[in-house]
Amino acid sequence: MKKILVSRCLYGGPAMRFNGHDDVKVQDPRFNKWRDEGRLVPICPEVFGGLPVPRPGAQRAGSKIIDVNGKDVTEEYKKGAKEALRLAKENNVVCCIMKELSPSCGSKLIFDEKRENAIPGQGMAVELLRNAGFTVFSEYELSEVERFLNDHESE
Repeated sequence: MKKILVSRCLYGGPAMRFNGHDDVKVQDPRFNKWRDEGRLVPICPEVFGGLPVPRPGAQRAGSKIIDVNGKDVTEEYKKGAKEALRLAKENNVVCCIMKELSPSCGSKLIFDEKRENAIPGQGMAVELLRNAGFTVFSEYELSEVERFLNDHESE
């Protein structure tokens, strides 16, 4: 059975989001089926990087991650991104489903430096995963994930 790395906030369970809430758990029947089958490997790169819950929101500013208080949290995000990559490799995942707009997990969109607008970009963990050859989807692309799994299930 092919495994999928997934942002912990989408998976559900203890709140991991920066604001301490668990309000983005995916409720799609396909996602629930993959969870029940044991396919999903949850990770929160920020928490694995050493950041607390709750924590100040942060944005990607080029190669750095800066929180809303102006603190540079790049090293914590890099550490969490490396842990995401380690888990993906260790579990031989076939793809990833990551939380859109996150400075770690955004796959197509992240917030601008003022956290006012969504802009094209990717989070630090997603960038590392893609550079290592992993295919990354957002929570809005579950139909694409389903097709991807079907295409790769016989491998």
